Formats: sequence, structure tokens, C-alpha cells
Amino acid sequence: MSNPASTQTYETLKLTLLSPHILKLEMHRPEAANAFNTAMASEMVRFFEAFSLNYGDCRVVILTGSGQKAFCAGGDLKERNGMTDAQWQAQHLIYERMVRAVMGCPVPIIAAVNGAAYGGGCELAAMADFAYAARHARFAQTEVKLGIIPGAGGTQNLARAVGERRAKELILSGRVFSAEEALEWGLVNAVFEAETLLAETQATAEEIAANGPIAVRQAKQAITRGLQMSVADGLAFEIEAYNRTVPTKDRLEGVAAFNEKRVPKFNGN
Repeated sequence: MSNPASTQTYETLKLTLLSPHILKLEMHRPEAANAFNTAMASEMVRFFEAFSLNYGDCRVVILTGSGQKAFCAGGDLKERNGMTDAQWQAQHLIYERMVRAVMGCPVPIIAAVNGAAYGGGCELAAMADFAYAARHARFAQTEVKLGIIPGAGGTQNLARAVGERRAKELILSGRVFSAEEALEWGLVNAVFEAETLLAETQATAEEIAANGPIAVRQAKQAITRGLQMSVADGLAFEIEAYNRTVPTKDRLEGVAAFNEKRVPKFNGN
């Protein structure tokens, strides 16, 4: 894969090229249930900001955690123990930048929630384009139990995924909920056995990667941005996104392949 971000060395992240167009990004702090410390948040920022500038041939990112115990347990409270207000807020600025970097990723992100997704981990699942979960996965926005509130998009993305009233119930109570409940309420799209989660996620990623990459990126933008607008403005934005696909070689290839009854070969141009 020809992009600088995927060749960088990270201490808390593991990058694996699963196929020519699919990159697995693994949060790798298994000794701390893949919880965010300052270093991991900083490396997430570094990766996604560089990746967004040059994603090369990558068409899908799969975001997951190391092991089967935890996807991400949220902020590392051991590191935060004893922080002054100024230190806490300085660290949180990195988390805020990370949220914008992840949500600004031009290619689709699928979260493969392989275990506990608490606090910031639940927020990560909600900020992905969509998510699959292992059957044993558990979710929670537990911030109010610590005297704070979700600060990495939870009040916004969880509410958009499950609806206002359900989000209020979950965030205000801080209760833990199951993968099946996450599926029923719309936070995850499917639940799989732990041993098949990554394969099932990759299968969907392969389906996406086989489509026109410019079209996929533009469709992602049209959905994401359009939902923040009125319907009329969203329709106008959709046409702007659509028009970017018309002069591409991929459009010509897609139509030619259909008429020639063959599988298209999209090159992203």
C-alpha cells in the first residue's frame, strides 16, 4: 500500500495490510484493555491526519483492538490519576483532535468491536462509519460515574446511532449493554461469534473495496454531511458529490463492465 501513514512505526498501534486495499488498525495496549493513554491518542492523531492526506490504495480501514477481551476500555484512569485540571484538559485536547481526525477520514472505517467498548471505546464504535461486534462484546458510556460526561463525540454520535431518548438513558445511567442490545438499537450492524468477527468484517470490507473507490468516498461524504443539513441542502450536496464521479475513468469502466458482463476493475481515477 503506497501511503506514508501505513509505513510509520507506532508503539500503541498495529497496522496490518489484510488485502491490497484493506488496512487493519489495531489498538495495541492489551495490558490495559487497549485503554487510551496520551501516547495512543497522539498516535491515533498522527496516523489519521497523515492517512487522510495520503491514503494511497487503501479503500477501507478496519478498526479493532488487540486480543478478545477488549476493543477499548476508554481513557486510561491510571494515567489520569492525580492530574491537575490543566493537565487533564491538555490531554483531552489530544482526544478532541483525535475525534476530528477519525471522523474526517475520507475512506470508510468499519469498527470490529472484539470485546469491551467502554467510555471512549464506545465513542470510537459510534464514530466509525458502521460497526460489527463479537457476541461477548459489552458497551457503556460510563463517564457520569466518574463525574464527567462523554467528551469524544458520545453525546452526538451515540444519539445519532440509537436515537435521543435511548442515548439519554444510556449516557445518564452509565449502564452496560450487550452486543445484542447494541444491534437492536442500531449502534452495531451485526453480531458475530468472536472467532469469525474479523473474517466477517473483512468480507464486508472486500465488498466495499471492490466498488468504485471515488464513488464510495463521495457517497460517504454525501451521507455524513447531508444528515447535518436540511433535506434540500442535502440534495444539493449529493449532486455536488455525484458530479465528482461523472468525469472519472471508473465511471466509464463500471458502465463498460456492466455491458460486457464482466467484473469491473476500478483504479480510483
